This record gives sequence, structure tokens and C-alpha cells, in this order.
Amino acid sequence: LNMLLDTYQNFFSNLSFGCLFFSMLFYLTNLIFPKFKLGYNLGKTTAIIANLTIFVILAGRWIFHGYFPLSNLYESLLFLSWTLLFIHLLLESKTRSKLLGPIIIPVVLLIDGFGSLTLPIEMQKASPLVPALQSNWLMMHVSLMMLSYATLITGSLLSILFLMLSLKQPQARVKEGNVNINSPNFSVREGILALKSNQQTTSKFASKLLENMDNISYRIICLGFPFLTIGIIAGAVWANEAWGSYWSWDPKETWALITWLVFAAYLHARIIKGWEGKKPAILASIGFFVVWICYLGVNFLGQGLHSYGWMS
Repeated sequence: LNMLLDTYQNFFSNLSFGCLFFSMLFYLTNLIFPKFKLGYNLGKTTAIIANLTIFVILAGRWIFHGYFPLSNLYESLLFLSWTLLFIHLLLESKTRSKLLGPIIIPVVLLIDGFGSLTLPIEMQKASPLVPALQSNWLMMHVSLMMLSYATLITGSLLSILFLMLSLKQPQARVKEGNVNINSPNFSVREGILALKSNQQTTSKFASKLLENMDNISYRIICLGFPFLTIGIIAGAVWANEAWGSYWSWDPKETWALITWLVFAAYLHARIIKGWEGKKPAILASIGFFVVWICYLGVNFLGQGLHSYGWMS
């Protein structure tokens, strides 16, 4: 039975990694060559297949082992990959933006590749739950935290992209076909008017793109912050049941609080102070790195009450 399960997992793991890899290539091809519209459709299709494949792996582990598959690092990486992909596909269907795939899919590919190709085989195998994890709080606390990580990472990525695009000032140019500078009837006045017209059009398009990206990032972070808040509260209640204390200043708890404070500051700046654009985007970009420290960095230390099932 174990050999059958290993074969089942290896097949679907390789399939998901392959689909993500080709999805990334298709999305990037469409970004570089916008006229190749088939690249966008192929990228979306392979992303959907990868999402379904990861879901099959998680569902299989849940069915065969009898507990929600979030007990170790490998399972959490799978769940994070699946959640990021799901959010990406949902956003893409709502916004029709072709910028989401090239920025989110490579991150999902790295997460999936790290879990499937880098982690030792022993860490990928399911094992009996330690007593502290044998609780109904496992599903609620860990799933909420992973959902918050996925949404906050997505929102932060869009903020990083916002900052990168805002650094590029639109270049004014005369479009071919509007004005023929070699024509004997060409005048400097016509050239200046055409230049201003094209510059204004480019500037409006860039401003609208940045505004939409800023709003989408803000809405996603607004969605992820309640997940993080409820997840931390659920973790505190679970900690009291398991260890007799709601808060122990464990490294994981400390960085979860830091993550909460960073995004609370972001929302405070947006809602109370009315900040928009670069300033809150910088805060969200900082939050991107803080989330990764909270999720992976602390666990690599192998210290604290949250170290079991992660790194030996």
C-alpha cells in the first residue's frame, strides 16, 4: 500500500511541477509577445490542471491517512501552492489581467519545486500526528494561517509590481502612421501636437493600470488580514489547550505578531490616513518578506514549540 501511495504521489507531483513550468513559459511568452494570444489561454489551462493535480495530492493524503494534510512542511507547501493558484485563477477570471500569471506562477513553481524536489523523501512522507496536533484546531488554525499567507503574499506581490512599474516613466513618442515626418506638408506644430497626444494617451493608460493594481492589492490584503487575525486567535486558544498558555512568545508566535503589525499598519495607512500609491505599497512589500520569515525562516531554526514536523 505504501509503495502504491508513493507512486501515486510521485506521478501527480511531477505532473503539477511540469504544468506549472509550462504555465510560466506560456504566460511569459504572452507577456513578451502580446499578439500570441494562445500563450495566455495555454498558461491558464495548464495552471488549472496544476491546481487540480495538487488538490488530488492533498485529498489523497487526507483520505489515506485520516487527518487534514497540514501536519508538516511538505503538506503546508502543497497547500500554500494550491491556495496561491486558486487565488490567482479567481483574480484572473475577475480582472482579465495578463500581468498576474507572469508574477504569481513563478512563485508557485518555486514553492512547489522546493517541496517536491528539495525536501528529503523522509520529510515528504506522512507520519502519525504528535499529541499536540491531535486536535480539531489543526484544521482551523493552520488552514486559516495558510490562507492568510497566500492572500497576503499575492497582495504584496502586486504591490511590488506596482512599485516596479511606477519607476518606469511612460516614454512619449510619435506613433507611426499618425504623422509622417518626411512629408513635405509636415510642420513642427503638427509634430508637437501628435507628441503631446501620444504622451497623454500613454500616461493615462499607465496611470489607470497602476491605479487598478493598487486597488486590487489593497482588496486582497483586506481579505487576508482577517484570515491572519482569526488564525492567530485560534492558535492562541489551541495553545492554551495543548500547552496551558495562550501566548508563550515562541519565535513563530512573535513573527506572526510582527506580520500582523506590518499589515495592520498598511491598512491603518490606507483607511485612516488615506494613503495611496507608493507609500502603502512599500509597507506591503516589506510585509512580503516578513510573511516568508514567519512561514519558513523561523521553522528552519528548529527552535520553539512550532518546530515539530518541520525541520529536524
